[in-house]
Amino acid sequence: MELNWLDILTFLAFIVFVVGLGIFKGRKEDTSEDYFLAGRGLNWYLIGFTLIAANISTEQFVGMSGSAAGAAGLAIASYEWLSSITLVFVAIYFVPRFLSAGIYTIPEYLEYRYNSAARIIMAVFTMCVYIAVTTPAVVYSGGITIETIFRGSRVFGMEMTLQRSVWLIGIVAAIYVTIGGLKACAWADLIQGAGLILGGAMVMFFGFKAIGGAKPFFEANQDKLHMILPAGHPVLPWPVLIFGLWIPCFYYWGLNQYISQKTLASKTLKQGQLGIIFAAALKLLIPFIVILPGIMALQLYHDDVSARNDAAYPLLIRNLVPIGLRGFIFAAIAGAVMSTLAAMLNSASTIFTMDIYKRYINKNASQKLLVWIGRFTTMLFVIIACIIAPPLANPKFKGIFNFIQEFQGYISPGILAVFVFGFIFPRAIPSACITGLIISSPVYGILQWKFGGIAFLNRMAITFAAVILVMALITAVKPLSRPKIMPHNEQFDVKTSGIIYILGAAVIAATLTLYIIFW
Repeated sequence: MELNWLDILTFLAFIVFVVGLGIFKGRKEDTSEDYFLAGRGLNWYLIGFTLIAANISTEQFVGMSGSAAGAAGLAIASYEWLSSITLVFVAIYFVPRFLSAGIYTIPEYLEYRYNSAARIIMAVFTMCVYIAVTTPAVVYSGGITIETIFRGSRVFGMEMTLQRSVWLIGIVAAIYVTIGGLKACAWADLIQGAGLILGGAMVMFFGFKAIGGAKPFFEANQDKLHMILPAGHPVLPWPVLIFGLWIPCFYYWGLNQYISQKTLASKTLKQGQLGIIFAAALKLLIPFIVILPGIMALQLYHDDVSARNDAAYPLLIRNLVPIGLRGFIFAAIAGAVMSTLAAMLNSASTIFTMDIYKRYINKNASQKLLVWIGRFTTMLFVIIACIIAPPLANPKFKGIFNFIQEFQGYISPGILAVFVFGFIFPRAIPSACITGLIISSPVYGILQWKFGGIAFLNRMAITFAAVILVMALITAVKPLSRPKIMPHNEQFDVKTSGIIYILGAAVIAATLTLYIIFW
């Protein structure tokens, strides 16, 4: 697609502004708490937008939109709407425990609840997945986005190949997160998150306009506007809504470092919980600006979209969005990739610095040295990601979404199981946790090897149940004589206020209402 000079100028101006703002806001980060947790000073609106910006990427704008145009239809929105309910429970039950413990990383909590071995096992598992799987996948998807945007155009005299696009997206994201840490990410995400929602709303508006309004759209697509699909459906059979889908949701929103780090940086417990509830409310909007446009594209450009579902969203932008606004929307999508990448890089460097370097390599490291270790590892990790990313174009990986989900399945059921079991059973013993973390990957691997026909979400559910059962048996033999005494950060040692319960109930009610409307 040829881009007008105004589109290119708008795109570059948006990206430069976002990076500049991030660097400016994060320019004075001197201590590890400043650099990795923004001085524990984030307000609710920054937390809410940064959670959404870190979550939304081309996986949604391309993958989910394409799935909506394909077999799943609106039902693919369950990934978003069940996340809204998940976030409410995370705000009420997970966040108070984590903030009260005063932790920097999620693995650190396991040391207090179980022992140091549990912490290092989770830290290593998480690091491996971030460095070898999720970060390269995001860099690759960002490279594809940039290559697609500028295909047929030259930027600074160069053709934007996949290889160049991968390094561009990696370097730009690494610049502001390396300099400014989490605070730079948060302020950049505030602009990018707002830009995402605004840009998506524009695409939806132009889609409705092209079709002739909302009424013709809903009348023509009734067969695709159902949230509950038959039990034999190949993509989202209804049983996964009861079992499997909750596992990646709770792991991702409650225990995934690059998401949870935003709430660990909150100014107060109430600000952190309000930020999560705000993000939960924003998640309710995402299907309307991402998934409905995919169905619109199928209606408007049936032959093209049927041949390649992932082309659905780009087709709407190319054919319906006016010059100038097209550059803004592309910038918002590219910014979403950078937000996700920056969050992952910051979190991976936090885990290495605080869980591995400070804990095992240099226990007496100064605050200044910890910040520089964080900056060095950020740059190292982005270089590794940019090297791994281009080969992901190989068809053997079966697409980025499949690549990420399959590998997450090796660690997420076990990690979620040891946290949930530890929350519910205060006398759970360290050996139960360690066993649960270790057996999760082999169990999931055997299920994938021997029962590959089972949906990966159901394989996650089986793995989760197996880990819980093993932990229960080990704990039943010799439980702790008394519960572990957890650390308490007095700043966050307060009860959840009533307004959190009211707002959380409102979000859950709104989610259930949407399921009823689109049953």
